[in-house]
Amino acid sequence: MANSDESATIYQVAQRAGVSIATVSRALRGTGPVAAKTRERVLRAVEELRFTPSRLGVSLASGRHAANGIVFPDLSGPYFAEVLLGYEEVASELGRSVIILSTRGRAAVPDLVRDLSRRVDGMVIFGQTVRDDVVAEIVDSGLPLVMIARDDVAGADVVASENTVSAARLASHLLGHGYRRIALAGGHDNGDITQRWTSVGQVLSEHGLTPPEPSPCEFTVEGGHALGRYLLSGPRPEAIVCADDQVALGVILAAEELGLSVPGDVAVTGWDDIMAARHARPALTTVRQPMRDLGARAARALDELITGARDTPRSQVTPTELVIRASCGTHPLEEA
Repeated sequence: MANSDESATIYQVAQRAGVSIATVSRALRGTGPVAAKTRERVLRAVEELRFTPSRLGVSLASGRHAANGIVFPDLSGPYFAEVLLGYEEVASELGRSVIILSTRGRAAVPDLVRDLSRRVDGMVIFGQTVRDDVVAEIVDSGLPLVMIARDDVAGADVVASENTVSAARLASHLLGHGYRRIALAGGHDNGDITQRWTSVGQVLSEHGLTPPEPSPCEFTVEGGHALGRYLLSGPRPEAIVCADDQVALGVILAAEELGLSVPGDVAVTGWDDIMAARHARPALTTVRQPMRDLGARAARALDELITGARDTPRSQVTPTELVIRASCGTHPLEEA
């Protein structure tokens, strides 16, 4: 028999058996198609490594599927849908069920989150959906925790998209084509959007301009529409940089209603690169971020913490890409 390791992980079992971690999970649970010879290799690796998952082991012993909890501020809109899809795809591969808590319009959110934390093997929380003190409680309880799109949290994993560099590139691109009166559509969120506005402000300051205060709105087409009518009815900005694509699409609708041309009278940019951004008229300049990959990375990170593959929190930052289209009034080939 090979040397045993009582701290072995599911990843070591998979490597020893020459299969994926999803196959290990299915073989141990007895769920899903696993060839007899493959199952034998998995069980042999489990025995040789003396593999005993912590929380997953409890679930297996009781005959239940391990469950993850995920807390979102809202489930509407393409951004959240893509992140959740990426998360569920990987969770399903790992043989885990997912309990989703949407906090929109809910009372007593801290109590709902605490209750969920007692019914799952690990939890994912999006952005600032949950108060800092409640997040700290969850960390202190020892429950594996992954944050999406939030600044680093002591004791928790963080998965986020790169914001600073792409926001600076976007601001520099607009300045390079002569725009000086720039408005920011969408308030601070102490996470992704705050990082973007900070970066845009730094670029404007470097060019001798006073960074504008972001104008708050709901991160929806309706929110962007209402704010767009307000911003475009007074002294008009030359460009409106929006917190996300939905806000930007709402601003474009407002401009059309006011008889203004985009980009002739005002340039508009977004963030995310949702499908509608590519087919808008005019097509929307935006920053593409890997929304589905965010969810997938969060699911894998949480599984590593649950199974004991690692016990040290880490931060992952996924790359983003500036995409120049017609809504900012510049030709894509002009972007270096």
